[in-house]
Amino acid sequence: MTKGQRKPSTRGMLLHLIKTNGSMSAAQLADSLGMTEMGVRRYLTQYVEEGVLETEQVRQPMGRPLQMYHLSSLGDERFPKQYHQLVLDLLKEVEKWPSKEDKASSGNSQIGQLFAGRQETLLNKYMPHMADKSLDERVQELSNIQDSNGYMVETQQQQDGSWLLHEYNCPIAQVADRYEAPCACELALFKQLLQADVERTECLAKQGRRCTYRIAPAGKEEV
Repeated sequence: MTKGQRKPSTRGMLLHLIKTNGSMSAAQLADSLGMTEMGVRRYLTQYVEEGVLETEQVRQPMGRPLQMYHLSSLGDERFPKQYHQLVLDLLKEVEKWPSKEDKASSGNSQIGQLFAGRQETLLNKYMPHMADKSLDERVQELSNIQDSNGYMVETQQQQDGSWLLHEYNCPIAQVADRYEAPCACELALFKQLLQADVERTECLAKQGRRCTYRIAPAGKEEV
């Protein structure tokens, strides 16, 4: 550890050991951390309850099966990932592709087609959730969908019956910062799912504090 570097917490070191060694028992972890098994089990129990660790029973030649601990998919996400960088790198490669219409043009049209295809996929996935619902119910359904996808959504109904839908987080912020297609496709998707007039009034990708959508019944949006 270099000078000035913060010493990892015991909880952090425990996860690091399991990440680098694979499944480990409480005894193995206690030995590696210089702790008692009882102390280690306290952390392990917390992580299992949080869904960060999972357990499995491993048969032994003699005695009771040994309980082993390994990272769950949720636990693995606690370690650094660069998914957004991979996506950006791939999209930059797509930019280099010539379009079918114009061999000399860049791949910007293909990028638009990629996001349009994603929009169509999401529309087919979520439209059944909107069936036979009022606008108010569709707004709440959309809020639940976006919230479950990590957008940290809040809705507010206005006195005139319209809605404001706020997204405080954007899981693809790095992509939206560089390309206009994600934001354009999200707006179009909302209009299709809600069957309403939808206007974006604030955008995280344009230095906004959040993404805000004003939603009004179709044909009744203020001019």
